[in-house]
Parts: sequence; C-alpha cells; structure tokens
Amino acid sequence: MGIIINVDVMLAKRKMRSNELAERIGITTANLSILKTGKAKAIRFSTLEAICEVLACQPGDIMEFIKED
Repeated sequence: MGIIINVDVMLAKRKMRSNELAERIGITTANLSILKTGKAKAIRFSTLEAICEVLACQPGDIMEFIKED
C-alpha cells in the first residue's frame, strides 16, 4: 500500500497511549489498531478529524504517500 499511517509517531510525540486516543475519539482499540497497522481499507473523515483534533496535528502528520514501484 502506498499510504503509510504514522499515528504511532504522533502518539509518541504527544506522550499518549493508543487506548487513550481510542477512548477520546470514540472508536475501539481494535479499530485503532487496524488503522495503525495499515490494514484499514478506509477511514471516515469524522474519525480523521477527531484524531487530528485530539493529537493537535494535520492529516499529513499522520498519513503519507509513498509511491510503490
């Protein structure tokens, strides 16, 4: 997949645990884990907005595109 998810990086920068983020944005820790590992096929804009709000970041801080050959 060409989209890389860097939620772990932002969590470390904010000194926050995954379960706290999941609770604050209203998703299960299992769904957050699926997102963090890049196994998610989609993300709702409302979820992305909530992540950005809680982590005080921009969407580009948690997602990046790397072209595959």
